[in-house]
Amino acid sequence: MVRKGKTKIDRTLVKLSLNKEAPKSAFILLVMLYFIATFFTAYAARTQGVLTIGDIPIAYASLTGVFSMLGNICVICLVMLFRKVGYFVSLALLLFQFPMLVINTFVRHNYAGIPGFFTNVLIIVAITIIFFANRKITRYQQSIRDQAVTDRLTGLPNRFACGELMQDYIKHNERFTVVSVDLNNFKSINDTMGHHAGDKVLKEIADRWMNLADSAKTGTVDFVARISGDEYLLIISEYGSETALEDSLNAYKAELEKKITIDDCDYYMTACFGYAQYPEHSDDYNTLFAYADSALHEVKKSGSGSRVLKFSQDLLHAEKTLEIERKIRTALNNNTIFFHLQPQYDMNHKLRGFEALARMKDDDGSFISPADFIPVAEKTGLIDRIDLRVFDLAAGFLNDISGADSDLMLSVNVSVRHLMKNNFIEEMKKVLETHNIAPERIEVEITESIMIDSAEKALQRIDEIKQMGMKVAIDDFGTGYSSLSYLNSFPSDMLKIDKSFIDQMNLSDSSKQYVAMIISIGHVLDLKVISEGVESADQVEVLKKIGCDYIQGYVWGRPVPPEEASALVKAEK
Repeated sequence: MVRKGKTKIDRTLVKLSLNKEAPKSAFILLVMLYFIATFFTAYAARTQGVLTIGDIPIAYASLTGVFSMLGNICVICLVMLFRKVGYFVSLALLLFQFPMLVINTFVRHNYAGIPGFFTNVLIIVAITIIFFANRKITRYQQSIRDQAVTDRLTGLPNRFACGELMQDYIKHNERFTVVSVDLNNFKSINDTMGHHAGDKVLKEIADRWMNLADSAKTGTVDFVARISGDEYLLIISEYGSETALEDSLNAYKAELEKKITIDDCDYYMTACFGYAQYPEHSDDYNTLFAYADSALHEVKKSGSGSRVLKFSQDLLHAEKTLEIERKIRTALNNNTIFFHLQPQYDMNHKLRGFEALARMKDDDGSFISPADFIPVAEKTGLIDRIDLRVFDLAAGFLNDISGADSDLMLSVNVSVRHLMKNNFIEEMKKVLETHNIAPERIEVEITESIMIDSAEKALQRIDEIKQMGMKVAIDDFGTGYSSLSYLNSFPSDMLKIDKSFIDQMNLSDSSKQYVAMIISIGHVLDLKVISEGVESADQVEVLKKIGCDYIQGYVWGRPVPPEEASALVKAEK
C-alpha cells in the first residue's frame, strides 16, 4: 500500500530540492549554444582564407578547435546540471555527429577530421563517467535525505519533514491543522516492561495511525509523524468544517485507545492532543508548532487524561506568566530588583516625600512593566520578597539623602500576603534598625481589599504597625469594598484617591463632587488625603479648591531613579 502522507512529503521535498537546481531556461540555453558552436565549427572548417584581428591574420580553419571546445563544454554542463536528462540529450547530440564524421573521414578520405572523431569519442567517455559518478552521489544524497526526514524507529516522517510540508502548504495558501500528540503514562511501560516493549508499542501506534491515514476513512488528508520519545504530530488538511476536523481527531483517538497486545501483555493507551490552525492562528510554521505545543501542555497540566484542546490566545498569557515568574525569581536571586521614587507634594508644591515603586528589567535591559510583573508576583507568592527588597533599598536611600532630623516621608507598598505573614513586623523592624530610620518617617500603603480576607487580623496587624510608630495609608481608596464602618475603625493616617477618579474629575460635575466627598470623609475622620495620578494643572486647581492635602502625579513629578530623587531633595533645601 502506498503511504499517502509519505508520498506527499517526498513529493514536497523533491519539489523543494528541484527549486534549488538549475532552471529549465538554462537547459534550453545550453542546447542552443551547442548547436551554435557546432554550426560555427563546420563553417570554419569549410571556409578558406583568413580573419584579421589587430593586424594579426588568423586562418578560419584554426578556429574549428575553439568552437568545438565550446560545444563540448556545453554538453559537459548539461550532464553536470541536469543529470539523467542532460546525459541522454548530450549523448544523442554527440552520436548524431558520428555518421558525418565517419563519412567525411573514411569515405571521402578527409583525414583532417580524425581529431574531431576521437574528440567526440573521448567526450562521450567523459560524460558517461560524469553521469555514473553523479548517479552514485545522487543515491547517497537520497539516502542522507531519507535519514533526515524519517524517524528511524517507526519509519514515519519526522519533525523536519513536517516542517517542509507545512512550509509548502503555507506557500500555496492551503488550510491545514497541526496537532501535537503526547501519550499518557508511556514512561511507566519503559520502566516496568523495558524499552524494548516500549519501542514495540510506539511502532504499533505508528502502524495503526499510518494505516488510518492511508485508508482515507477520516475524510481528510492526514500526515502522521513521530517527533521524539512518545510525541507524535498530525498534519490534517482538506477538511470542510471544524466538525470534520474533530471527527478526524476522534478517529485517531479511537484507534489509539484500542487494546495493544505486545508479547502477550495488553496495553491500553490514551493521549492528549493540542492543535493550531493555518491561517487562523499564524502564517509561520514554527509559530504553529509552538502554539500546538502550548495547547498540548495546557491539556497535560490539567491532568484530565485524554483530551483535545484547540489553541487560543489565552494560552499565551499562561506562557507569559510562567516566563515572567522565571524572570522575577532570577531577579530576586541575583538582587537585581530595584526601585524608582515618585515625589509627593503638598498643595503649595513643597516636597512631602516619595513613594517607592518596584522596578525590574528584562534580559535585554528593557523595562518590564509593573502591570505585568506585580500581578504575577502576587499570584506566585513572590510579592512579599519584592516588597521587602524595595523597602530595604528605599530605606537605605532615605538614610543617605537626609539627616536624622529630616521629616521627609517614605511610602512603601505592602501586599496583603506580606502584611499577613507572621514575621512581617520583625522584618520591618530589622530594616529600620539596619538603616537607622525613625519609624515615623515610614508610611505603609495597604489596599481596602485587606478587609475582605480577614478584617480582624488586618486590624490587629495595622495596630501593630501603628504601635511601632509608622503611618498607614489606605491605597486606591474608592475602588475596593470597605464600608464607612471599616474606615472609621481603621487606624490609618492617609487616604489615597485612585487615579481613575482624578481622570474623570473635570469631565463631569458628579465626578468632581465624588472626589470632594471622599476628601470630606477623610477630613471628618481626621485623615489627610492625597490624590494619585494628577497629570494636569486644571486638576491641581480643582483639588486645591475642594481641599485636597497632597498631590502625587506626573504634573509635578514622574517616578525617577534614586540619583534624580536625591537631586530633587537637594534642590528643596
